[in-house]
Formats: sequence, structure tokens, C-alpha cells
Amino acid sequence: MPSTAPNPQSESSLQLVQEKLGKPYFDFEFLLECLQEVLIENGEEALLPDLPWRNSPEQQCEPFSPKHIQMYSIIFQMLNMAEINGAVQNRRKVEDKKSLAAVNGLWGERLQTLLHAGLSAADIAQQLPQVRVEPVLTAHPTEAKRATVLEHHRELYLLLVKRENQMWTTREQAEIRNEIKLVLERLWRTGEIFLEKPDVESELRNVMHYLTNVFPDVIELVDKRLLQAWEYLNLDPALLRQASQFPKLSFGNWVGGDRDGHPFITDEVTAQTLKSLRLNAFVIVRRALVKLVTHLSFSCHYSETTPELQQRIDEMLGELGDAGKQSYQRNRGEVFRQFVNLCITKLPLDVKREHATELNERPGSYRFAKDLIADLELLQQALFAYGAKAVAQHDINRAIRIVETFGFHLAKLDIRQNSSFHDKALAQLLDSSSESGEKFLRWSKQERLSFINQELGKNRPFTYHKTPLPNEANAAVKALRVVAEYVEHYGTDGIGSLIVSMTRDVSDLLVVYLLAREAGLTENTADGLRCKIPVVPLFETIEDLQNSAQIMAEFFSHPVTQRSLAYHQELNNNEAPVQQIMVGYSDSNKDGGIIASQWGLYTAQEKLTELGNARGIKIRFFHGKGGSISRGAGPTNWFIQALPPNSVGGDLRLTEQGETISQKYANTLNASSNIEMLMASATAATILDQRNAQQKPNAHQKTWDYLAQKSKDFYQQLIQNPYFLGYFGAATPIDAIESSRIGSRPARRTGTRTLQDLRAIPWVFSWAQSRYNITSWYGVGYTFTQLKQEQPEAFAALKASIATDPLLKYVLTNVDTSLAASNIAVMEAYANLVADKETRNAIYPLLCEELQRTRNIIDEIFAKPFPERRPNHYYSNLLREEALQPLHRTQLNLLAQWRQQKDAGTSEAQQEQTLLTLLMSINGIASALRNTG
Repeated sequence: MPSTAPNPQSESSLQLVQEKLGKPYFDFEFLLECLQEVLIENGEEALLPDLPWRNSPEQQCEPFSPKHIQMYSIIFQMLNMAEINGAVQNRRKVEDKKSLAAVNGLWGERLQTLLHAGLSAADIAQQLPQVRVEPVLTAHPTEAKRATVLEHHRELYLLLVKRENQMWTTREQAEIRNEIKLVLERLWRTGEIFLEKPDVESELRNVMHYLTNVFPDVIELVDKRLLQAWEYLNLDPALLRQASQFPKLSFGNWVGGDRDGHPFITDEVTAQTLKSLRLNAFVIVRRALVKLVTHLSFSCHYSETTPELQQRIDEMLGELGDAGKQSYQRNRGEVFRQFVNLCITKLPLDVKREHATELNERPGSYRFAKDLIADLELLQQALFAYGAKAVAQHDINRAIRIVETFGFHLAKLDIRQNSSFHDKALAQLLDSSSESGEKFLRWSKQERLSFINQELGKNRPFTYHKTPLPNEANAAVKALRVVAEYVEHYGTDGIGSLIVSMTRDVSDLLVVYLLAREAGLTENTADGLRCKIPVVPLFETIEDLQNSAQIMAEFFSHPVTQRSLAYHQELNNNEAPVQQIMVGYSDSNKDGGIIASQWGLYTAQEKLTELGNARGIKIRFFHGKGGSISRGAGPTNWFIQALPPNSVGGDLRLTEQGETISQKYANTLNASSNIEMLMASATAATILDQRNAQQKPNAHQKTWDYLAQKSKDFYQQLIQNPYFLGYFGAATPIDAIESSRIGSRPARRTGTRTLQDLRAIPWVFSWAQSRYNITSWYGVGYTFTQLKQEQPEAFAALKASIATDPLLKYVLTNVDTSLAASNIAVMEAYANLVADKETRNAIYPLLCEELQRTRNIIDEIFAKPFPERRPNHYYSNLLREEALQPLHRTQLNLLAQWRQQKDAGTSEAQQEQTLLTLLMSINGIASALRNTG
């Protein structure tokens, strides 16, 4: 494989990047020096000639040993940290030198955009509380790093930030350097890869870290940023006086609830997950209240406060008995502290030692978060009356925001399962109740609907509670019984929805009502059944997206749906019924390529929004995005601006998966920037949509229709080519990725060896590792070239609007990013792994031709070479490429060796050893590319 590194006689790529992009890369060089010292101090001098950017590639010793691979992996992680820190510091510098409105997508810039659009401060303030953003954390297997390694990364990042402070003396700076070296030594001595697949419990612990240790601090920072931007723009501060006047933030969670193709998510796991989420919610709330106690050290007696607070204190003392009297005895003469002490006592927690905190439901304990919020609002009014306005506004608002955000459930747990699994479960229930389940599976759509509708008119289960059930029926019903029991005790706040993967027909949704009835999750009214938890479709393939509006029209017409929507409207005090709809970015891309996928998602959301408006139902879109461009990733503010008009509607829900969680949220400052961008962009999109309610369809609709169909046809010609699967299996490390221990979930839904059954994550991951990235550009070059030839005026119109059309700019900029990560020399080296020449010659030339065609047309559309239009990206890629080459060569050798060992029947121990080193190379390349899938 030819090397693409700079000539060693000329300026090194690191020096070049330092000249072009500055400080972050000097920080990186500092980390590189620290690592070099750590290696020397640990007797690893033999590795030093192979340190990238410090020696010429000709001096490197290949193939690399496991130690070489680990060293490179750590180096790329350090580079990622330096760049993230650089981005954070750059944002701060730009805002300091220019203005708080100088960074796209953040509160200052978005509020200024609204003001320039003619809105007043009062207009904006009226809409702010109507906005809700909900990131949903998942354990999709795209996080290649162990939790232990992530903890070391977090510590290293904090030390890197600590270095930014100019107050340190020379001696103190030396101490920081020693602390950095200590963390690097820990990283060096810690295994990089999962030796076993992580269990669900460890994945939950990882998610719990962000929910309990990062996001509570982020809320305060994001609120401060909104207030600072508000003040900077000279808007009336009285409009943002209380917590209820701010946009809403909440979190969702799939770990422990997502059972689609995941046999290890049992009903016991879900029950334990719900318990753990509830426990940790109270731990966070208690932490906020304890902090409040320390801040309310005002000398004020019971008789000096408001009658309302006095009355509530008396009520609480009566509710809590001796425990209340005991807590009220503390802080005498400081009635505000005494009141918060009573609030703490009402939390259903048994706190013997911090690490031994347990749930303990006692008489008088809070049951619902709204009751604690009401108490805090009462306290806030008493403080305003007392004259402590600043404390009432800051400290009490902070506590209320914590309770509003996390409630008593921490994050809403979604229950997701595949439609085909539900069908099998219902068929088995029918078999267990002396009906014919096999007949149900064979019935036509009309026959199924007739049967389902007949059954939904009855309020009785198919089987007795303790009837033994076959596998799918047992798993489906038990999971929903756990949810029913939770709802019975604590209400619906802790449960998100019942999500149906691969929704292809309205019966896929109605079947869930029958399963819910079986589990006690429905209730009978005078008009008939209604479901206590929302049933949500997930439209994933292009065909399903095209059919989604028709499916939802039928679903909305169903009486059980209508009663359920009305029930949840009343329960949540909504102005209109709300229906959540999930759209999937991964499978639609795998199905038809990036252009057809993006346009299919756009038009589906347009039609569903129109349907909701016609039916008087608010559509809440849930975006199932991944960490790679092929799976929906891209700049957050551009993504939101590129959504169809009126589709945000003040309510944005989206997944945060795998490695994107640590990339976005590993440290507080970066986490707050990402959450701020979500909230500010969703707010601006909502308000601007309402102001321009009669927006016209996309100006290039006919052109997009043409592009989507052409690109889908071209893309499917490739994946349906009889040689394609053989090429994919040999020219990418898909077999090694499927053998990896990255996530607890299997790589395939059912285990069959088909492209359809392969999950989108390993599909994207394998093409990225071998630097093809076809999932995010294949079909673009051909399609736009055809448009230019067949419809030159339409092509010219698209090209002219590249800077102003949000959808076009977002999609093609993402394609541009993927093209920059594709490397023809590396692709050729992986193509040489394909032993069958006929297979190689049938596929590889197609990929090369389309790659070049796409590069040419993208350059023409943007009218600037890549280094000019994306200098940061270009120089970062240039730096990484030099060090990636030996990793790719090592992976190629290991992949060939491992496959040879498997074919020859070499001992399992030898195969395992080779595989572990191969997985290390996958991990290292993933770190360099900042992408797993």
C-alpha cells in the first residue's frame, strides 16, 4: 500500500498543521512529549522510533506489535482531546473578542436571528417554555473503548483544560505535567479492548455516569448561557425570572429497555433498570437540595415567613411524624433551611453512607416530582417576599430545574421490540388460548385487522396470568408487565413509549395494544380500551418511510388510538393530542443510499406533519440518528435547520449513540455546548416556523425526487450485484467486527447471513475501517452528473442555492466530509484481500469510478477546492493520515493471517490471540477516524 505521508525531508505534517491551525496542535505535541517520557520511564524505548510525527515513516518498524497499536491508539485519543479542547476554547475566544452572538447555533446567535426576523423579547419569551429537547442515550455497539479507558480519558481531558489557566506557577505547571504523565501511564497499562462483551449492567453504569455526573452541571451552565445572551442583547430580564419560563430539557434511555434483537434484555433487567434510574434520580435531587441548604443560611424565624410556607411546614411535620420533627430541629432560626430539610426527609431514600443509598418508601414520602416542584416554588415565593430576590431566582431555580429535568425517574425508559417478534408473540398467545396462531401469521392484512379489531373490542386477556407461555410471548408479555407494575406505583413519567421497530403496517402497531392488554397495561373505559403508554412506530426503510403517512392515518382513525391519545393529552396537560413517531436514519441509508435516505426522511416528515395538522394531532418526531454520517450524524444546528418546516414543533427527541456520547458529553464544557446548540437551535426553528406558518414546499422538490430515485436505483444496482456480498465480506473487516466485544447486542438481528439481517452499525463500521465509506457517498456522483446532463437548468439552480438551501447544504457538506475520509490507496490495499479476481474486478472499479465522479461533482458544486472550503478538516485529516498508514498495513496483515488460521483450522488459542491484536487495530483506526458506525 503506497504511503501518503509527507516527505520526511520537507516540513513535517505536525509542524504544517501547527502553522495553519495553531494552539490545539501545540497542546497535542505537549501530550506527545509526555507520552514519550512515560514510555522511556516504563522501559519501552524500543517503541520510540515508531512514534508518529517525530520520526520519518522510513524509520518505522513494521508489522506493528500489539504495543505499537496501543501506542498509536492512545496518541489518536490524545489528538481528539486536543482538538475538542481547542474547539471549546476557540468558541470562548470568539465570543470574547467578537460577541456572544458570534458562534453559529448557540443562544446568542439564535436569539439574534429571531430578533432580526422581527420578533420581540416578549414574543420569544412566550415561546421558550413551550420548547422541549430530549436526548435519548443508547448502548448501540459503536463505543469501542472500555468504560475504564473512558474514565482515564475524562481525567486527562480535565488536566488538559487545567493547563489553560495562566495563574499556575512554574512549579505548579510541572505538577500538572506529572499528573498528565500519571494518567498516561494508567492508560498505557490498561487494556484497550473488550476481552468479553460488556453486559447490560456495565452499559447502564456508563450511561448513568453522564446522567448523574455530567448533565446536572450542564443544566446550570446552559441556563446561565441563555441568561447571558439575553442580557447581552438587552432583553428584559424580568421575562426569565422563574424556572418555568425556560425551555425544557429531559433525557431518555434505551439501555435495559431496547430488546430489538437483544436476547439479554429480560424482564428482570428492565425491572432492575427502572429501579436504578429511580434511585439515582433521588440521589441527584437530594444532592441539589443539600446544596440549597448550605446556601439558605438566612436568619429568619417561622413567624417571619409567609403564611403559605408556615402552613406547608405544619402539613409536612404531620406527614413525616418523628422523622420530620428530627429534621426540623436542625438549623433553628433559619426557617428556609428547615423547610428544605423537611423536603430532603420526604425523599424516599435511606442514606446510611453515600455508597449504600437505597430506596425506602416511607409514609409521607414524595411520590411524584410535581409535588416537590410545588414545594420549591412555594419556597421561592417566600424568599421573594423576604427580599432575597437574587437567591430566589438563582438557587431555587437551579433546584427546580434539576427536579424538572430528572424528575423521580432520571431518564424515560423506552421499550423497543421488532414487529416480527410481536407477531410471533401474539401467535403464541393465540396457540396458548386454543386459537390458531399459525393462521394469524398467514392471514392477509384485512383478515388480521378484522381479528385485531374484534379482539380490541373485548376487555379480557387471551390467557390466565400464570399460564406458561412460549419464548416470544413470554418475553413480550413479561416486559410489559414490568412496565404496568411500575406505572401502577409511580405513574407514567419514567416510561417513554412502546416503540415498534420495522413498522410496515398499521397492524404492527395495533398488535401492541393486544400485548399491552395481556400485560395489564390497558384500561377499560365506558367507550372501550385505552393504552396507558404511547405506542410509537419506527419507520426505517425507504419503502416504510414512503408508506408512513398512510399507516399513521389508519392508526389515528382507530378508536383505541383516539382514546389513548386523549388520555395522554389530559394526563400531560397538553393543548392537543401528541403522537411520537420515530424515523430511522440507518436502515434507510443501508436500503437506498444517502440521497434517497435523506429525501425519504424529509418527505416522510413533511407528509406526517401535514397529516397531524389535518387531524389536530401534534407530531413529535424522534430522530434515530447514529454517530456516522451514514446514520444521520452531522452538525447539530445545520441538522435542525435542514428539517422540514413546522416539523420540530417545539419538541425535539433524538438518540445519542455509542461513541458520540463520550465525544459530545465526556466533559462538562463540551457537553454544555452541545446541549445548548440542541436547545437554542430547536427553539429558533420552532419560533421561525410559527412566524412563517405557510411556508412553501422545498423549492427543489422535483429535482430531489429525481435525485432520490436515480441514486436509489444506482445504489441498489451495486448491493444487488451477485458479486457484492462476497466483495464486502473479503475487502472489509466485517468478520472481525462481528467477532468483536464492543456491545452487549449481537451484530445481526436473527443470525442469518444476509445484508438485510446485518445491523447498520457493523455495515457502516466495516466500510469506514477500510476507508471506502461508500455508505455516505455512493450514488451521489452518478446522480448529480446525470442531473447536470439531463436537466442542466435544475443542476444550475441547485448549485446556486448551495449556501442558502439548508437541506442541500447539510446533505452535501456531510458527503464532502465522508469523501475527505475516503482514501483510494487504502481502498486498493483492502481490495487485494479479495482472493477471487472475478469478484474483485466486478466491484472495485465501480467503487473507484463513483468515488472520483463524486469528488469531481462536489468540487464543482461548492466551487472551491476542499482545503479552502474546509481548512480545519483538511489539515486534521492530513495529520491523521500520516499515522494511519502503518495501522492499516498492520490490520491488513492481521486480517489475512486470522482468516488463514481459520481456514487452516489452527488452534483456537492462536486464532484468539491474532483476533485480539486485530481488534486492537480496529480500535486504533476507529480512534483515528473518530467513527465506529
